[in-house]
Amino acid sequence: MVEIAEAKKRSTNRKPKAKKTKLSRKQLTDLYYYMVLNRALDDRVTSLYKQGKFQGGAFVSRGQEATSVGSAYALEEGDVIGPMIRNSGAILVRGVPPREFLANYLGKKTGPTQGKDGNSHFGDLKRNIFAPVSMLGVLIPVCAGAALAFKMKKQPNVALTWIGDGGASIGDFHEGLNFAAVMKLPFVLILENNGYAYSTPTSKQSLVEDFVIRAQGYGIPGEIVDGNDVLAVYEVTKRAVERARKGGGATLIEAKTFRMKGHAEHDDAFYVPKKIIEYWQKRDPIINYEKYLLKEKVLSKKELTDIQSSVAKEMDEAQKFAEESPLPEAKEAAEGLYAS
Repeated sequence: MVEIAEAKKRSTNRKPKAKKTKLSRKQLTDLYYYMVLNRALDDRVTSLYKQGKFQGGAFVSRGQEATSVGSAYALEEGDVIGPMIRNSGAILVRGVPPREFLANYLGKKTGPTQGKDGNSHFGDLKRNIFAPVSMLGVLIPVCAGAALAFKMKKQPNVALTWIGDGGASIGDFHEGLNFAAVMKLPFVLILENNGYAYSTPTSKQSLVEDFVIRAQGYGIPGEIVDGNDVLAVYEVTKRAVERARKGGGATLIEAKTFRMKGHAEHDDAFYVPKKIIEYWQKRDPIINYEKYLLKEKVLSKKELTDIQSSVAKEMDEAQKFAEESPLPEAKEAAEGLYAS
């Protein structure tokens, strides 16, 4: 089947590189916790959406947790990120609690946008998180600008953002990446190749099989990574971040992964062949990582279960906080808004 063959090309079929990692037991546990928290948050968003408790789109990242969590975990406190709608895992790693996430979806005053936006379109400058922009790719030049500021101020920090395979074909991708390359900025771009640009298969929107070859056109390092392997994602991002921090300039990383749901909850992904979904379900990043943790005796089955139970409790408390939070006052609607 052609689709399966293409899926295999995009999957490295590798298991987490457990024995090579220098991460401590706590760090390995953190990665598991954040991936489980990421999925639990997404599942709760889906549940609230289906109950009609908020309006608008519900964007989740099932299958892509390892890419968000692994890359964000490689950063340090002063670094900045520009997440997309499917990078809630990165936002959690950067310190935004689930309760604020859910409060934002419900349009409550306690959410990061204080009720002005009812989905995942929010940032938090206190935590060095730029808000996503609906026009995909726009955050690439924005984050390159942040990286330029770091360089001019001689600050040892890095700017990191993500883009999908579809967004890699727009002008902002090329302009921003070229600028970061020429200026040798401390900038890392994670290209999440998840097989579909909304409902368009990657093969229908680009003849390029590996987007990472575009790094050559800009004279910067480029690496491909198994986006469903959280340790591999962490390691490749850590290399890029350390290189950038030492003045080595920008890096393009292509993470081969798969979006195991539609573009959003209103999209049932009818256009994706079942065999492709089944193929990627067997490469679930969380289940794959659980097998590694057990095999390497990092965590026991009971410890994995305890983490899952703790996350479930945390999510119940987050939902209670969000639902009981007040809506913003009408007079607050225009506060903090700007027009040009």
